[in-house]
Amino acid sequence: MLITPGKLLAQINSPQDLKNLDQAQLVQLCDELRHFIVDNVSVYGGHFGASLGVVELTVALHHVFNAPYDQLVWDVGHQAYGHKILTGRRDVFHTNRVYKGISGFPKRKESEYDTFGVGHSSTSVSAALGMAMASKYMGIEDKQHVAIIGDGALTGGMAFEALNHAGVSDTNLLVILNDNCMSIDPNVGALKDYLTDITTSKTYNRLKDDVWNLLGKLSSIGKTAQEAASKIENGIKSVLLSQSNLFESLNLRYFGPVDGHDVNHLVHVLNDLKSIKGPKLLHCVTVKGKGYGPAEKGNATTWHAPGTFDKITGEIHKKTYEKPQAPKYQDVFGHTLVELAKANDKIMGITPAMPSGSSLNIMMKEMPHRAFDVGIAEQHAVTFSAGLATQGLVPFCNIYSSFMQRAYDQVVHDVCIQNLPVNFCLDRAGYAGADGPTHHGAYDIAYFRCLPNMIVSAPMNEQELRNLMYTAQLPRKGEAFSIRYPRGQGVMPNWRTAFEEIKVGTGRKLREGEELAILTFGHIGNYAVDVCDKLAKQDIHLGHYDLRFAKPLDEALLHEVFQNYSKIITVEDGCVQGGVGSAVLEFMADHQYNAEVKRLGIPDRIIEHGEQLELHRETGFDPDSIEQTVLLMLESAKQLA
Repeated sequence: MLITPGKLLAQINSPQDLKNLDQAQLVQLCDELRHFIVDNVSVYGGHFGASLGVVELTVALHHVFNAPYDQLVWDVGHQAYGHKILTGRRDVFHTNRVYKGISGFPKRKESEYDTFGVGHSSTSVSAALGMAMASKYMGIEDKQHVAIIGDGALTGGMAFEALNHAGVSDTNLLVILNDNCMSIDPNVGALKDYLTDITTSKTYNRLKDDVWNLLGKLSSIGKTAQEAASKIENGIKSVLLSQSNLFESLNLRYFGPVDGHDVNHLVHVLNDLKSIKGPKLLHCVTVKGKGYGPAEKGNATTWHAPGTFDKITGEIHKKTYEKPQAPKYQDVFGHTLVELAKANDKIMGITPAMPSGSSLNIMMKEMPHRAFDVGIAEQHAVTFSAGLATQGLVPFCNIYSSFMQRAYDQVVHDVCIQNLPVNFCLDRAGYAGADGPTHHGAYDIAYFRCLPNMIVSAPMNEQELRNLMYTAQLPRKGEAFSIRYPRGQGVMPNWRTAFEEIKVGTGRKLREGEELAILTFGHIGNYAVDVCDKLAKQDIHLGHYDLRFAKPLDEALLHEVFQNYSKIITVEDGCVQGGVGSAVLEFMADHQYNAEVKRLGIPDRIIEHGEQLELHRETGFDPDSIEQTVLLMLESAKQLA
């Protein structure tokens, strides 16, 4: 089902087609663009509220600036659907986030208009500043560089590092702060309160109309534009120092707040700001989900990425099942943490701005004084957790595997070197699905396995997750404890089992075999169960071992494997370089065993977006691929015999 664009949008094949639109046409284009996004996402799914909130800003940017010569950098990219549609991808937009389709985020190799690949937050100002500095170095004075960053992404420390540098850079940089009081969940922290103070200040809002009327005359002032802007700024500072000093103390000229849903006023403002050299910040106030009633008035977290829905009623489509379904791993984590915390008053929960995505919101609701959303600040989340651990508390720091990469230094320096018992729960381990390579949790096994004072574990099902969490909160000598699990459902509808301690470094023999053994790590082991069951019906009997720990390894179990099997397949939903398969090969070499070992997992290349099973199939460790690998190894043995 292809969505038909409106009459005006159908004529927009590149930003150049926006240049000559009049004021009424710009309003019409915004209306058609918003309806096109609603129509597509309601049918095909995807991120929603963020892109609706920046429709007018997107149209204004592409009307005023000369992309791709002028560089527009979108932070995170959840809000870039309108940008994609206006830059030549309208007719393929229905493939957004679909296997082999266009990416859900800006991507350099996808379009010349995507100046920087994004997916993780708080990177836009740094990237745009780098581009601006390059232009300055090369003597290019007419090129514009614009970073569009949300107030949620602005809580990331990297954004402040970039703003600090930008203030002394003397570059042609414009930072647009898209302020909607939301990231995926409601924003937290002092910055949120500060921005709210600006946008609600009666004094400020009495002056801003006069200020912008004066700014609107800058285009006719010519060479004295900068002097006029400076006088305006000084006037603002003298009356509103408390509101303006945060950004201006960083030497960024602050303008705003302005209505982010008045496209013609935005065009007017952006044209004026093009005349002002040096680093500057425009504060735009927007509404997430703007223009679609259920999203605008409903729960913004729900409408961040609602899946498919009825665009007329706003009813979100939910799957119905005849039989009880297994829960999502994240929900098992959330409910189990509360259960453990009721019995252990030292347990604390921490997440960097993903309470609903990690299900820590369950604990935040029930025990708000013991669960913390620290904003988009993974580094702080880790060291904050380390600080809690120094005082005898038991922190469970829940961070997506892909986002944990951003805090690796803190894990090394502030946790492992100091031998502190911080528990890391790594959600979205393995392929993250439609979010693609920026969100795949491909590397955590390898980057945690190499660290001293670090336990690396993965549950094969919900019961194992509960027991690993129970084990992690028991007193121990100090090591960090990581537990990785995938996005999506587990395999146990009746998952609330009694807690049992798992001895650290012990795996499980699930099945006795004859010639070939499969060693699995984590949820992906359920594929091997299916393969073993299927081949047993053909009188092919495989051994199956669930390692549970990549570090420390169960050496007794591995001795048993290598003493009884000549062929071994390792399966993991992590990178094969440095992962569990590598650990098994290291063990084999250290103990001078001789066996044929085949490693299955994420290969040494960037894997694009798609459903998890599609990506498992593409990279050779879905059930059919595991079965084929087994048969090929056994067939080669017969030929050699």
